[in-house]
Amino acid sequence: MKFLRTLARFNGLKKIAAAMALSLAGMASVHAADAADTVRKAVDSWLKGRYKVEEVRKTPLAGIYEVRIGSNLIYVDEKGQFAFIEGNLLELGSNRNLTRERTEEILAINFKDLPLDLAIKQVHGNGKRVFAVFEDANCGYCKKMRREMAALKDVTIYTYTVAFLSPDSETKALKALCAKDKATAWNDLLISGKVPDNAGTCETALPKIRALAEKYGVSATPTVFFSNGRRLQGYVPAEQFEKMLAEYSKP
Repeated sequence: MKFLRTLARFNGLKKIAAAMALSLAGMASVHAADAADTVRKAVDSWLKGRYKVEEVRKTPLAGIYEVRIGSNLIYVDEKGQFAFIEGNLLELGSNRNLTRERTEEILAINFKDLPLDLAIKQVHGNGKRVFAVFEDANCGYCKKMRREMAALKDVTIYTYTVAFLSPDSETKALKALCAKDKATAWNDLLISGKVPDNAGTCETALPKIRALAEKYGVSATPTVFFSNGRRLQGYVPAEQFEKMLAEYSKP
C-alpha cells in the first residue's frame, strides 16, 4: 500500500510538472508574440514609411529578433530599442549609431598636433568653433558636405586636400592650392565644379598632406576632426553635423 501511495504521489507530481510546463510554454508563446509585435512597431516607427517590415521572427540568441525588410535583415532586441544594422549597433529612437560613436572615440586624436599651416583656412563669423576636414575634389559626399559647411556660423574650417579617388583628383587639388585665393578656389571647385584656371605647377604641401593622412589613418573622404580630437568618418546630414559640432566644440 505504501508503494501505491508513493506511486500515486509521483504520478501526481508528474501531472503538476506537465501542467506547469504547458503553462510556461503558453506564457513564453504570448511573450514572444508580444515581443515580436513590439519589435515590428519600433522598426516601423524608425522606418517612417520608407520601407515595409515583411517579417519578424525569433533568433537562437535570447531576446534578439530577426526583422526582414525586403531582402535585407536587421537584428533588434525584444524591447525594440536597439538594432544591429550592417554590423553597426543603432539606437532606434534617436537613430544614434553607437558603433560609429565608439569607433570615433577610439580613433580620436590630439587636435593640437595637427599641422594647421598645411591646411586651407576659412573663417565664418567669429570662428570660435574649429574643425579640420580631409576632402577629395572628386568626392560626392565631400561636395554635399561642403555646401552645407558654407552655411555654418561661427566656425573656422581647416581643409586638407587629398587625392584618393581618381587620377585627376591630384590635378584638381594642385590647381586649388596654386590659386591666389585657395579657400575660394576650393569652395568653387567642390560646390560649383569650377576648376581653377592655372597650371597647377607651383610648390604645394600636397606630399606632406598625403603623409599626414597616412599618419592618422585617413583613407576615405570626407573625414572630419573636431577640436576635442573626435573623428567623423563619412557624411552625416547637416542637422546631425551641427549637433556634433556643438557637442565636440565644448571646452
